[in-house]
Amino acid sequence: MTIAAILSSYFESTEPVLHMTETIEEIRVERAQGIGFIALNRPKALNALSTPMIHAIHRALEAWRDDDSVHAVIIYSPHPRAFCAGGDIRFLYHTAKAGEHAAIDEFFTDEYRLNHAIFTYPKPYIALLNGVVMGGGMGISQGARQTGGLRVVTESTRMAMPETRIGLFPDVGVSWFLARTPGAIGRYLAATSATIDSADALYANLADVYMEEDTLAGLVDMLKHKSFGSGAEVVRFIEGEGRADAGKASELEANRGLIDKHFASGNGAACLKSLASATNGAEQEWAANTAAELRERSPLSIDVSLELIDRAKTSTMAETLRRDLGLTRATFDHGDVMEGIRARIVDKDNQPVWKVTRVEDVTREEVLQMYESPWTAAGHPLADLAD
Repeated sequence: MTIAAILSSYFESTEPVLHMTETIEEIRVERAQGIGFIALNRPKALNALSTPMIHAIHRALEAWRDDDSVHAVIIYSPHPRAFCAGGDIRFLYHTAKAGEHAAIDEFFTDEYRLNHAIFTYPKPYIALLNGVVMGGGMGISQGARQTGGLRVVTESTRMAMPETRIGLFPDVGVSWFLARTPGAIGRYLAATSATIDSADALYANLADVYMEEDTLAGLVDMLKHKSFGSGAEVVRFIEGEGRADAGKASELEANRGLIDKHFASGNGAACLKSLASATNGAEQEWAANTAAELRERSPLSIDVSLELIDRAKTSTMAETLRRDLGLTRATFDHGDVMEGIRARIVDKDNQPVWKVTRVEDVTREEVLQMYESPWTAAGHPLADLAD
């Protein structure tokens, strides 16, 4: 499934714009056999994260953090189409249109606090990633590896950070993980918004274990009925149910040489110039298709995203999330996100009028302006996150 098809499916089925009421239908939290289970249950919106969902997940994690009877946490979707398609973009768009900028800051602050809590969680956190895993869905899953937990993918998994399509950037701390993928893969994924499958995710170190879809469907039930004495036992059991490869070739691996050649350094204009220099048949076709994808993205967002990956290479997760929060404010205040959401999601004319029309015309000054934080270091809403 292409990223355009995923986005179309997600936003055509999204629940009413301001449906933000916390209900037991959106999140199910339970405990069994020494495991805390968090089920994402907003299928009509492909489990897009609302504010109440973010709060409910964070509360559950805090309740289990120091509870010795809980050895590990499992987050999953009982619905085959999606783990999580991201944040509630429609809500953010209409909130911004109403001039409620404090509410936007609050949403992202709460989301990024959750991302940090997952990244630093003292117990194995295990994410079962079936179907669509985009944006905020990556934010509540990628940190699992840092906890001694797992990121489990299946044949249905479709991962993406599609933000440059709508004038955003890879937020929720995911730039930290993209910066640590092999070669230039992180810069390529950030700039192009490319969708990857399970084989790609495993190759790019964005997943740990592959499991067949039918096996995954019964895994949660097995875990609820088997006794475990530690989080490590839970991890070993899940690893035993899966395997380290997806049983198919990775396109990212196959194209690694081309990705490294054209995306290793420089801004969007430099990448496009490099792609235009391709002359032999196979490379030229790949380069032409990749260049066409870049031409559809927000030029400013491409350069902001490439800069973001470069900065994340030497940043802590706390620093990354603080940077993300400043960028979200800048992107809504004077970036392309409102126009991108309008064109791709609200009006669906797919004719965004970007602030800078061509990638070649984005200036360094415009990119650096986006990185100017509206807060002092001490006054930052995420100043208290541990580095």
